[in-house]
Amino acid sequence: MHRRPIHSVAGGDVSVSGRPKCKRLTRPGSRATISLGVVFDHVGIAVSDLAASERFYRTVLSALGIEPGVADAEIVEWDDWAIGPPDPEHSLTRGLHVAFRASSRAAVDAFWQAGIDAGYRDDGAPGPRTEYGGDYYGGFLLDPDGNSAEAVHDGERPSQVTPGYIDHLWIRVADLAASKRFYTTIAPHAGIRLGDDEPGRVQFTGEDYSFSLIDDERPVTEHVHLAFGAREDATVRAFHAASLAAGYEDHGGPGERAVYHPGYYGAFVLDPDGNNVEVVNHNR
Repeated sequence: MHRRPIHSVAGGDVSVSGRPKCKRLTRPGSRATISLGVVFDHVGIAVSDLAASERFYRTVLSALGIEPGVADAEIVEWDDWAIGPPDPEHSLTRGLHVAFRASSRAAVDAFWQAGIDAGYRDDGAPGPRTEYGGDYYGGFLLDPDGNSAEAVHDGERPSQVTPGYIDHLWIRVADLAASKRFYTTIAPHAGIRLGDDEPGRVQFTGEDYSFSLIDDERPVTEHVHLAFGAREDATVRAFHAASLAAGYEDHGGPGERAVYHPGYYGAFVLDPDGNNVEVVNHNR
């Protein structure tokens, strides 16, 4: 994600569009290259107490076999997942559900038990969730800010995704139809496609991950940064142009953000709930 705060991005002191810079939650040059279409490029959240949230995510993700690649006073980053403190531009993330891929049911059990043994709050003990799939097995905890973190193993869905990487997100939205329109607009440029579409829930999928937009009368998810990978700079530009043509808000025009690493080329817009959405080509 990025070096100072969290969701967003731009490079230098001013964004390419001339707007105040949006900081990305990733240490410059810190990210390993991830196969496009398999996982989110990165997802970032702002947490109220970085040390407390670092303890939580270290505790549970180590049970899945993954450790942070970056950890300092400004950011802690596990490949495609990063946490950082809020600042005046980036407010606390609330109401998010994130699920991390586990290699086995036993790993799901270990994730959940590690959290419980450390005193974290249960959000659903490990077990089958047949409503999500015949061999879906998940265990759920709450992080220090009340976001839901899950470990999931689905034996019916063989995967090349590394254990500990993001499997799916649930984002609660204020207007399901409006959010569906936004993500449908960016889908051709973000490497996603519309999946399930039913009352109260719309799912978008990548090659081996998903995120769902939820309207269940619970509080709306706030202040998440989602970044999708692209193979060409032209895709980044097309994402930004299509979003603005559809009336969505610019949050940083297409351009290189060499502060993250040479060749980092991204653009940013806000979804209808104000979440910061990016498409990025790392040119690696």
